[in-house]
Amino acid sequence: MRYLPLSDADRSAMLQVVGAGSIDELFKDVPAEARLTGPIHGLPMHASEMAVERHMIALSRKNMAAGDVPFFLGCGAYKHHIPASVDHIIQRGEFLTSYTPYQPEIAQGTLQMMFEFQTQVARLLGCEVANASMYDGSTAMWEAILMGHRITRRNKTIVSSGVHPHYVNVATTMAKFTGDALDTSLPELDATSDVERLLGKIDGETSAVVVQYPDILGRITDLTPIAEAAHAAGALLIAVITEPVALGLIKSPGEMGADIVVGEGQSIGVGLQFGGPYVGLFACREKHVRQMPGRLAGETVDAEGKRGFVLTLSTREQHIRREKATSNICTSSVLCALAFTAHLTLLGEKGLRQLAQLNHARACEVAARLVAIPGVELVNDGFFNEFTLRLPVEARPAVHAMVERGVIGGISLGRLYPGIDALQNGLVVAVTETATDADIDALEAALKEVVR
Repeated sequence: MRYLPLSDADRSAMLQVVGAGSIDELFKDVPAEARLTGPIHGLPMHASEMAVERHMIALSRKNMAAGDVPFFLGCGAYKHHIPASVDHIIQRGEFLTSYTPYQPEIAQGTLQMMFEFQTQVARLLGCEVANASMYDGSTAMWEAILMGHRITRRNKTIVSSGVHPHYVNVATTMAKFTGDALDTSLPELDATSDVERLLGKIDGETSAVVVQYPDILGRITDLTPIAEAAHAAGALLIAVITEPVALGLIKSPGEMGADIVVGEGQSIGVGLQFGGPYVGLFACREKHVRQMPGRLAGETVDAEGKRGFVLTLSTREQHIRREKATSNICTSSVLCALAFTAHLTLLGEKGLRQLAQLNHARACEVAARLVAIPGVELVNDGFFNEFTLRLPVEARPAVHAMVERGVIGGISLGRLYPGIDALQNGLVVAVTETATDADIDALEAALKEVVR
């Protein structure tokens, strides 16, 4: 527990500065049903520090943590094993900072790490150049849309129905302030993605087409025809990755013609952490590098010919005039990027491929066992480590029923797309190398009971 030595006068002064009349007004954007309206149940207004700590620990134990039970959640955040050495490396005194020093060339270790992170990301995503970390995958996707706007001088973006709905929500919110038009649609519980719809939408006004790979239902689509159609119309192809481990096994978007590839790097080196902080990935073709947001570390030599690293491209508003900046990103997830780099370095190319193979094999095993349950159907005709099931019952209550049996069995599409009847029976199941034989037995048994 943190010690917060603030008086009522301190709080009033801070509220006055931000223009809020009360704490309630400060949090007015948080839905009322998510806010606590009175004292914490069972906790007296005055108690010793040890009593408060004990009470709060007891409350926290009511949560079902990912490491405590069989766990099959995915949809953008994945439970992978992270070697203990990764945490040891990022906690070294040379690295344990969340911010690049204001005189970055003095921090050669940090700059070298950023350079190596960029190299790994560019190779993984199949692009020529990558920048040094973004906030997360969703904001990286929005920055890519804006970058497409700058390159093509158009503002119409077509978004595949297979893109994570939360990513679409972020882009939709941001587009309100830029005048960009987003053409979006809902997915269908079908093995085929909406490639034909995307191809039919591309025209001379299109800035970019945004696709997710693998998509929100775990489907893997050949992006080549979409890239060719986009390029023929003078538009860009933006590919979004939420599970970078998949690229240890399947072709990268850059190899299929994507101009900009963005994504979430949490799977490699970064734990689930209640949803963040995570690390965004951003890569593109070299010819577009000057329109890339954020910053880029480069390699050089000093006056004595010794190898060194510098911030080569910093088009943030902290470095150049605001009207010339390509983004207003004011910090980045460098510590998370370091964890990504440390983990990927420990794995190496061969290790990443083996990890990806292990994930895919485990997922195939689980899918085969679950579709043997009467009434359960597999939607995908191909997947990496995540697939969608069509249940004979509504998926959302089925997930809750499995939780009551001690299994976190997947994410219902009803949660991601509330109110869309056609998707209510869809359940997305993610399987990683952390799933044991006992976990899979428990998932199979729980699902059998709840769909009976």
